[in-house]
Amino acid sequence: MAEDGPVDPATIGERDAPPVEEKPYKIIFEANKCFGAGKCAEVSDNWKLDLSTGIAKPRTYFIDEDDLDENVRAAEICPAKKDRGVIHVVDRRTDEEIAPDPNGDGSLSVDW
Repeated sequence: MAEDGPVDPATIGERDAPPVEEKPYKIIFEANKCFGAGKCAEVSDNWKLDLSTGIAKPRTYFIDEDDLDENVRAAEICPAKKDRGVIHVVDRRTDEEIAPDPNGDGSLSVDW
C-alpha cells in the first residue's frame, strides 16, 4: 500500500514508459498469480515461458497496434484467477482494460 492508499494499477510503469503516441497500450501482469500454464506463450510472441520457474513473462510491457491482437489473445486465454486472467491489456489513453475485461465495462480487473 502506498501512503495515500492502494496503488492504482493504471499508473504502474508509467514513469519510464515510452510516449503514449508510440506505444498506446500496456500490459499489467499479476506474476504472483501465474501458475505457468504457458497458454500466453503459445499464442503470443511477446510472452515467454521460463521453464526453470514455470512462470511466463512479457518481453515488453508497452505495445503498439501491431502487437495488440496477440496480447489481447494471451490475456483472454489465460486460465489463472478462475478465468479472470493475470494478464491485463490496458489502453493508456483511457486507462480502460481491453482484455480480459471480465466486468464488461473497461474497469481494471487487477486483483492486488
